[in-house]
Amino acid sequence: MAAARQQAIEQQAEVQRQLDRRWQQLCDNDPEVVLATLAEAFEDNEAPAAPVAVDGAELDLVVLAPPYEVVPERMPDRTQAGNLTLRKLPKGERSTLYALLVFGHLLVTMREAFAVAPGITAIRSVLLRHGDPDAYGRPRLECLLAGRFVRSAFDGVRWHDADASRIVEDTATELLVNLRRGTELQPINLSKEPEIQKVIDLVDFDELLA
Repeated sequence: MAAARQQAIEQQAEVQRQLDRRWQQLCDNDPEVVLATLAEAFEDNEAPAAPVAVDGAELDLVVLAPPYEVVPERMPDRTQAGNLTLRKLPKGERSTLYALLVFGHLLVTMREAFAVAPGITAIRSVLLRHGDPDAYGRPRLECLLAGRFVRSAFDGVRWHDADASRIVEDTATELLVNLRRGTELQPINLSKEPEIQKVIDLVDFDELLA
């Protein structure tokens, strides 16, 4: 019994040393450890996400947004008489709800990244969406947003009061987004954005969607 107890103590100490070593690597922003840890953390996310690269204390992150059709055309409501009805959403209201949804996915993913990787102080995020196939039938991806967000900017945010669009706008130190009429998310032309395209090219989308 004494020998078994001693063996268990030694095994526990070895496991703890391994955990301590990995934690230190995570805090030191070891790229391999940070990317592997975040990839595991993102596995159960509703919106697929991929940590792409680590440069010092900065993370490149890609989030895949759901399609526009995820927002229903009609929403439950009541008539003036108090009867239940399904009200058809005006295009502007539907677009606003969609923007709030995808920005919410982005914010949740970044908050998780900051929580899981304590040494990361800034995230360069790219928000993508499946677009229409090209003339050859090949799938295309549209870029809806690109921005840089620092950890300290999230301090003090009133998450229960401010909406996702306002939080994204106010916390980004760099932000590229194309909003038609202030609400409709439109794809960004990446022909003049080689740095964003470079991040997208690093993503293995087959693995991301697996």
